[in-house]
Amino acid sequence: MSYFLFILMVCFVLGLVAVASNPSPYFAALGLVVSAGVGCGLLVGLGNSFLSLVLFLIYLGGMLVVFAYTAALAAEPYPESWGDWSVLVYVVIYFGGLIYVNSSFVGEWGWGCLGGEGVDGFEVVREEFSGVALLYSYGGGMLVLGGWILLLTLFVILELTRGVSWGALRAV
Repeated sequence: MSYFLFILMVCFVLGLVAVASNPSPYFAALGLVVSAGVGCGLLVGLGNSFLSLVLFLIYLGGMLVVFAYTAALAAEPYPESWGDWSVLVYVVIYFGGLIYVNSSFVGEWGWGCLGGEGVDGFEVVREEFSGVALLYSYGGGMLVLGGWILLLTLFVILELTRGVSWGALRAV
């Protein structure tokens, strides 16, 4: 199981580097999908199946719709791919930074316990399900604040991708 989690962690880092290093929104969307899917697989491997399902549905259902809309507004005739030299330079820089951080911090701290199970005896409810109940009872204010932040992010992204040509209003 630990080998499977290690492979998922490597794929997660590769997806994040693909998002960070590519200036074209078309190829960065593939990195986002890979990172979201592999991140949810990591959560399932650690024992958080409900959180993984909710994250996967919310992320791919909401944020990628916004990302697809803004990518359609910022269409490029010849987008840069992962094989271009400018993108490869960023990939090398990001992997160099990751190797530096790994050699500096992970060697000293260690990996710790990766388990997400909290079953000590005859418990009927898993820890993650009681966390969902606490999210809606005590964390309701933060949930509303998170929704407002996502709405503000939508308007900021739409304003940034509008540019000089006025985005969707350019035909009017």
